Amino acid sequence: MLNKKALAGTPSTPPVFVEDVFSTYLYTGNSSTQTITNSIDLAGKGGLVWTKDRSATASHQLHDTVRGARSYIFSNTTNAAQIATVGYDITSFNSNGFSLGPDEAGSINTSGNNYCSWTFREQAKFFDVVTYTGTGSNTTISHNLGSVPGMIIVKRTDTLGAWQVYHSSLANTEYLVLSTTTAKATGATRWNSTTPTSTDFSLGTDATVNASGGTYVAYLFAHNAGGFGTTGTDNVISCGSFTTDASGNGTVNLGYEPQYVLMKRSSGAGSWFLFDNMREISQTNSRWLLANTGDAELTDGIPYLIPSATGFIANNNFFSSSSTYIYMAIRRPMKVPTTGTSVYLGSLANPSVSISTGFVPDMAIAKTRDSVSAIYVGSRLQGNAVQLRTTATAAEGSFGWGFSDNTNTFSQSSLGSPVIDWIFRRASGFMDVVCYTGTGSNTTQTHNLGVAPEMMIIKDRANGNNWTVYHSGIGNTQWIQLNLSSSAAASSTAWNDTSPTSSVFTLGSNVAVNGNPAIWGPYVAYLFASVTGVSKVGTYTGNGTTQTINCGFTGGARFVLIKRTDSTGDWYVWDTARGIIAGNDPYLLLNSTAAEVTSTDYIDPVSSGFEISSTAPAAINANGGSFIFFAVA
Repeated sequence: MLNKKALAGTPSTPPVFVEDVFSTYLYTGNSSTQTITNSIDLAGKGGLVWTKDRSATASHQLHDTVRGARSYIFSNTTNAAQIATVGYDITSFNSNGFSLGPDEAGSINTSGNNYCSWTFREQAKFFDVVTYTGTGSNTTISHNLGSVPGMIIVKRTDTLGAWQVYHSSLANTEYLVLSTTTAKATGATRWNSTTPTSTDFSLGTDATVNASGGTYVAYLFAHNAGGFGTTGTDNVISCGSFTTDASGNGTVNLGYEPQYVLMKRSSGAGSWFLFDNMREISQTNSRWLLANTGDAELTDGIPYLIPSATGFIANNNFFSSSSTYIYMAIRRPMKVPTTGTSVYLGSLANPSVSISTGFVPDMAIAKTRDSVSAIYVGSRLQGNAVQLRTTATAAEGSFGWGFSDNTNTFSQSSLGSPVIDWIFRRASGFMDVVCYTGTGSNTTQTHNLGVAPEMMIIKDRANGNNWTVYHSGIGNTQWIQLNLSSSAAASSTAWNDTSPTSSVFTLGSNVAVNGNPAIWGPYVAYLFASVTGVSKVGTYTGNGTTQTINCGFTGGARFVLIKRTDSTGDWYVWDTARGIIAGNDPYLLLNSTAAEVTSTDYIDPVSSGFEISSTAPAAINANGGSFIFFAVA
């Protein structure tokens, strides 16, 4: 046979979401056994696990299900495939991730070192693994990608051989080498001057891809092939190129926000850069690894690759001027949550303690409970060391958030004890974070919430403007300020009298939300919506006595935010971490630095949501008063 394609694990039905086929997972080595649970079915579907030590110089290590768990290759060398001793390195591919043994090669599980893993599951219109034996003559190799590949990476496994890369942005006579910095080269003997199809790819006679009797593995990546999302038409992986300007800047429109980007300068020498949102690609900093070297993770406090709601920006002079880069990008998670515990956690853990969240933390609000202090808010997208204060109009400042330490954990180190952390995950239908630059005139901003936002909280990140809030309960002709107790007020310059949609929100020319970029901004917007059984953005009318607020929950609300809108009133917050019980319920005010108030009983637990008690003041339950709220189950 000219080629060998593993049949086991070949997917037959496309999944709905990108989370089913790709994961960036961070972990700490222990030089022993540990299981990485990333929800990717490798045992049944097949795929690739690519790992890298972030802390030290060590080779990238690639294991795939076709060659077997014990066989690994290094992206940064020309070495043949290595075989690990039984019980070392990756010991098994599982239905929800993979298992590790002791670190034989010093690259995958050294005690105390921090690691990154990228898992690609075999799936039509996303990724495929093919193994074959070379013939020494022009040939074709069949694949199961189900679409035309956007990128193909080939490695000889039986002996030394440089990694050869086909990319759809290059001519079919050109190639790149993954293990070097060299620019694109011309060589008809790699791909036989033939563009791949949805069923096969062509090889010439070069020994790096097709020596007689040589063994090879090929990793195939799709490009804008659809197949995902609730309609089955969403793209989750894109392979393209862009050209920088004279300052080294470039903008890429993917149609979605990426969570992972691999890129390489093709018009000249340059490394293979690996970026992902778990380690930090944010508005204020970038962290990167190099696929062609064993270098530890690099960063210098500057945002070189900035994700946007529609793609990414190559920023500053980190990138060569007037140069062409090729890339492969993967969409951020897109599933709609089904439980509140998968998107929100209230935690009383002390600062600097690693909090197990059970989900990827994307946004947090923190407050020291028993003293006069600010309330801080930050997000993964804004950056690991960035905070705003809901109690002030000030611009962003420094803060010790822990968004990029390990997957499913969170910590912050900048507050005294006792502290409350309200931790949220971005998820379709529930919450999104958008960072944008103002225009100074009426405009729209794209978001990835997937539904029309019902509440939007916006802050100018660089200047002393008020926090501005849109809420569907007060409509698109009014706004309200998060840092103030004032009532809702009319404003045609906030939302341009236009309600948000499932893809964009509209902004007027008010500098608090959309100032001229030469003077104001940039901005951050936190978007929230109702998900059945998970969250509720709503309104109620006060009655001066006990009333139940039905959120459609079954186990009660674990987080409740309330604000009166027809008159003055603070922004009250309760949570079950501090107590929503039949007795006294501690509350904090998002617009106040005051310490927690503990001796009041203003709300009570109810399975469908929460109950406003008869003892609640006018700011929470005035007879005939208008109120907005946000609750999470």
